[in-house]
Amino acid sequence: MKTIYWFCYTLFKKAALAFFGYRVIGKEKLVTDGPVLIASNHESYLDPPLVGVAYDHGVYYLARKTLFRGLGAWLYPRLNAIPVDQDKPDMTSLKTIIKLLRGGQQVVVFPEGARTLDGNLQPAEAGTGLIVAKSKAVVQPVRIFGARDALPRGSGKVNFCPITVVVGDPITFTAEELKAKGRDDYQKISDRIMDEIGNLTLD
Repeated sequence: MKTIYWFCYTLFKKAALAFFGYRVIGKEKLVTDGPVLIASNHESYLDPPLVGVAYDHGVYYLARKTLFRGLGAWLYPRLNAIPVDQDKPDMTSLKTIIKLLRGGQQVVVFPEGARTLDGNLQPAEAGTGLIVAKSKAVVQPVRIFGARDALPRGSGKVNFCPITVVVGDPITFTAEELKAKGRDDYQKISDRIMDEIGNLTLD
């Protein structure tokens, strides 16, 4: 698993640097120890590896369940991918994420759930708040700029343009906030995370 992961990691990072002028602003803010939920906006299919290569160690990702077929059934688990059913609530994937976080891993999630159509940030889904409440993980907000221009939703054409990942200050929720129970409480946590992502700029 490590060999395949790092081969793909190195290949993608070199390509991102060469074709997209890939850069990370605020890399020193990345929390690299202990359970961390890495929360990012979602612009493109390129987003998971764009966030992942900002780290110098392996992280876990979410991937559509339909990708785990044929070659994908062999490849995606080796890329630390967790299958997610986007068509219906999937408690199995949520439990897997929580288990990984409780084990001290770092996991990338997209609170919006789906890629943006117009480039604007979308409302967060409550599931991210549930993960935070159950895992007690630190949240690392990051925001991707340029990925939609490079590969917009609905397009199969890649455009070579600058892509930047901006890292925000980690969010540590209070013990009181982590007592959240029910959809409304989970939504409040998710909304705060999206607010922090929205506050990140290129300036």
